Amino acid sequence: MNNYTCTHCGTVGLSEGFIEDAGEHSRGYARWIEGAMDRGLFGGAKRLGRTRRQIVAFRCPKCGHLELFVTDEA
Repeated sequence: MNNYTCTHCGTVGLSEGFIEDAGEHSRGYARWIEGAMDRGLFGGAKRLGRTRRQIVAFRCPKCGHLELFVTDEA
């Protein structure tokens, strides 16, 4: 248990988890990429040279609200 507080209802003690990415060629978890999204020639997001961080999610056990944060890990 942690001391994170839900910004929606004020409950203390959020459950840690992650956002799964099950798309093609995914690593199994979603990532945050710095900067506004630009699309490449074939419509996909341009990612080359951008900072990438793993996303962690905390769920409120009372109201179900999710709080998302990025880790320091690339």
